Amino acid sequence: VKVLGHLGVHTHSHVIIYDRNNGAFAARMWWMMRSIGHDTVQVLNGGFAQALTEGIEMESESLAEIEPSNYEADVWGWETKSMTEVEVDLLATDKLVIDVRGEARFNGEVEPIDLIAGHIPGAVNAPFMHNLNPDGTFKTVSELQNHYKALLGDKKSQNVTFHCGSGVTACHSILALEIAGFDTPALYVGSWSEWSRNNKSIATNE
Repeated sequence: VKVLGHLGVHTHSHVIIYDRNNGAFAARMWWMMRSIGHDTVQVLNGGFAQALTEGIEMESESLAEIEPSNYEADVWGWETKSMTEVEVDLLATDKLVIDVRGEARFNGEVEPIDLIAGHIPGAVNAPFMHNLNPDGTFKTVSELQNHYKALLGDKKSQNVTFHCGSGVTACHSILALEIAGFDTPALYVGSWSEWSRNNKSIATNE
């Protein structure tokens, strides 16, 4: 909230977020803003690269000093899961835990960030990059619907928890579900970084 105020964002502001990383970081900020009840926030489809492709006007000069706002938020509307709650969900037949990291990290073949390679036993892998076309834009609504309907099966999206390495790229898939018209799933914020550092069971597909 302090950052939003520093950036001059008001509760009624229409915020558009973009990045240079396939929307992963933009989606995380989108998720955080939606979680505190800011509904007029969007992620620029395709990010900075697509903006260049479409000829959107750019500038490199420093902007005038921004007048801070007194942004206030006292609610958290979107569900997060703790490590203990994820353990419980893994035992429930109507729940699903989805890891959005790349296949090589999920399988335990490589681990460029955390101390231990592998994945949470019982989690399924659905890399967030599968949400995108080759040009970095999101797939169509119908393509995303078909992808996640096949993944979820008979499970309701509100009974699904997404995670990744540190709780960032998982928000990309939460955004994809939003685009596809599903109810909002939960986020396991601690993700693999927390799980792998707490003597929990670890699985690999090597």
